[in-house]
Amino acid sequence: MRVHSKTGQKSRNFMFFVAMTLLALLAITVQANAQKYTTFNVPGSGPGAQQGTWSIGVNARGSIVGQYIDANGVYHGFLRRPNGKFAKFDPPGSMGTWAYALNDADVIAGWYADAAQVFHGYMRTADGTITTFDCPGAGTGANQGTIAGDINDVGTIAGIYIDGNGVNHGFVLADGVFTTFDAPGAGTGAGQGTEPMFFSALTPLGAITGFYIDANNAMHGFVRAPEGLITTFDVLGAGTGASQGTSPESINKWGEVAGLYVDGNGVNHGFARDKDGLITTFDVARAGTGAGQGTEPMANNRPGAIAGYYIDANNASHGFLRGSPNGTITNFDAPGAGKGAGQGTFPMTNNKKGAIAGYYIDAGDVYHGFLRD
Repeated sequence: MRVHSKTGQKSRNFMFFVAMTLLALLAITVQANAQKYTTFNVPGSGPGAQQGTWSIGVNARGSIVGQYIDANGVYHGFLRRPNGKFAKFDPPGSMGTWAYALNDADVIAGWYADAAQVFHGYMRTADGTITTFDCPGAGTGANQGTIAGDINDVGTIAGIYIDGNGVNHGFVLADGVFTTFDAPGAGTGAGQGTEPMFFSALTPLGAITGFYIDANNAMHGFVRAPEGLITTFDVLGAGTGASQGTSPESINKWGEVAGLYVDGNGVNHGFARDKDGLITTFDVARAGTGAGQGTEPMANNRPGAIAGYYIDANNASHGFLRGSPNGTITNFDAPGAGKGAGQGTFPMTNNKKGAIAGYYIDAGDVYHGFLRD
């Protein structure tokens, strides 16, 4: 005789309810995760390997700047507005355009290469007007010239000029006036010198961060105050050989610097430097430990929050966000990102509201833009 248990039926009903609830929660979570990302390609971007859309900067409005690579391998600038519409552009005479920085008024700074492969800076206003410029002292040979890499909300532009000997120097362009500078200890050989960083390395008040390359081709960090005083620094553990050392990538309006250092084995590690000079180092747990692998912070436009990517043991890249105040790290991958060597997710900038812009490389080595809310 079969006995029907009311208790057993209630248990089965409860388990069914729990299972359905978990499935519903899972569906909501998947949907929420999917909605964190907007992926895009600029119309006209090439569909082949090493082509596509390479998004770099995002401002507080949600506008995104970058470049796209067409089917012929030529670079062009773009602005993606918050409504998803694109403005594509090239300065007159450009044979390749790079757009790296924009401010909250949608004013863009970047550079282009002419037919002789000489670099020239430009500024593009929100209405599409483009003004080109060359820093005094910039060389006029191939791979020389002016590279504008950053712009703040008052329209000050910072960047690099490469002289006739191939040496790098920093510049600031404010109200039409150029100020050039070199960090103490910067080398004077070709490929050496002073290199302010791009897209999030210039504060609203005019402080600049970057690195300089010494006579041994090692990197060292610097912060240049608005009045011109330069402070240099090295992260403890940074290597001293060629292509090793300290590389700041970003400075926020609170004076906090984020960047990476390369140790004596060629492995990358992250660091955060507060406004008083105190340095904290960190590594993403899943980062690889071989040469060229490790943790690479790129931006810190929110207080204490650092966005960047890490390269795993298979040489694939993944995004991360290091929050404050306890340094908790969240890993993420853009939908469609490839998992092979040289592929993956590359966050470039986080804005004041916490949105992150960057690009990902798919399994076919094609570039795509993304925005992570």
